[in-house]
Amino acid sequence: MYNSSICSFMFSTNILQPRMVIARLSCTLKTHQNVRIGHCTKVPRNVNMEKLQHGYLFPEFVHGLSTATGYKGYGPEQGEKALRKAISVTFYKDLGIKPSEVFVSDGAQCDITRLQLLMGPNLKIAVQDPSFPAYIDSSVIIGQAGKFVDKAGKYKNIEYMTCGPQSDFFPDLPTISRTELIFFNSPNNPTGHAATRKQLEQLVDFAKVNGSIIIFDSAYSAYITDDSPKSIYEIPGAREVAIEVSSFSKFAGFTGVRLGWTVVPEELLYSNGFPVVHDFNRIMCTCFNGASNIAQAGGLACLSPEGLRAMQTLVDYYMENARILVDALTSLGLTVYGGKNAPYVWVHFPGSKSWNVFAEILEKTHIITVPGSGFGPGGEEYIRISAFGQRDSIIEASKRLKYLIYQEQN
Repeated sequence: MYNSSICSFMFSTNILQPRMVIARLSCTLKTHQNVRIGHCTKVPRNVNMEKLQHGYLFPEFVHGLSTATGYKGYGPEQGEKALRKAISVTFYKDLGIKPSEVFVSDGAQCDITRLQLLMGPNLKIAVQDPSFPAYIDSSVIIGQAGKFVDKAGKYKNIEYMTCGPQSDFFPDLPTISRTELIFFNSPNNPTGHAATRKQLEQLVDFAKVNGSIIIFDSAYSAYITDDSPKSIYEIPGAREVAIEVSSFSKFAGFTGVRLGWTVVPEELLYSNGFPVVHDFNRIMCTCFNGASNIAQAGGLACLSPEGLRAMQTLVDYYMENARILVDALTSLGLTVYGGKNAPYVWVHFPGSKSWNVFAEILEKTHIITVPGSGFGPGGEEYIRISAFGQRDSIIEASKRLKYLIYQEQN
């Protein structure tokens, strides 16, 4: 049922050596007739990964679990084959993503930390400002961020890419310093902006020129309602520069159940030509015992025709909630972003501290929002309001917010 040597065979010297040589040659050879030149990033391989010997111990002697009668517990760390295939077919149809490039996990946030562990401390990262705080926190923990500068509200060694309304929520790439890793979230959490095709083409080109790797977080992609790409791999050349993480939490109601995935294309290479996918496979085998069998069964059910219809119904429900919030807040003259391609709204309170706005709303309406400064310095005058919840609760929250803001305005 399962390949018992799934970790060990990927790291066998006899298997890897020819592929490594070919990969390295493809990065160093000059253009020549009938020779395919592969793109190498400038991201060096974590030297600590090179010190590992052989494969991770336990998958090497679990042949008994590879048959239907012998199966008793742990499945493959990379995820059940049926689910990996279903993810590749459902979300990456016609994009060339193979099931073997899909790694099922216990969620996108956990994979972000594993990717930081994979890359090691000697790299510099760029993040959107504002953006999901896990990118920065994991960078701090792994040792990439440097000291925190109180006056600026930023870490010294992190490149903060301003993504506010003044720049159409996309960084001015020519002004961004080169970093090895670029964390990019679309639709962005918290602004709700989904990057356009043209913007993502610029991002991929930027990564190629700089030799960077993009960590693309598409956790909210199911909520995109316009023609913005739902995957970075819709952009030509992205397989050579990007890793994508995603999750069942937001569009299948799996929050707390914990199920997600990461895609690492075979074409993604370190500066020395070594395929990143092999090292990430080792990270999964060493640091993870596989997603819950029950959660994976649920994920597979979600990707059936009936499951997909049910998920779309859920997505539509939350997007209607978001519309209610947008209508309520804009009717008071507030500037509101999001709610179109994401199930939350990003509300501007000019001249206000986000924690003060959060505290006042909580005290006077008993509604929990999220202070924008928690997403980076660029979120200081904003709060994020989620559209997740029952319809009657969203309607009641909208009424309370309207009343509070109307009282403040008058």
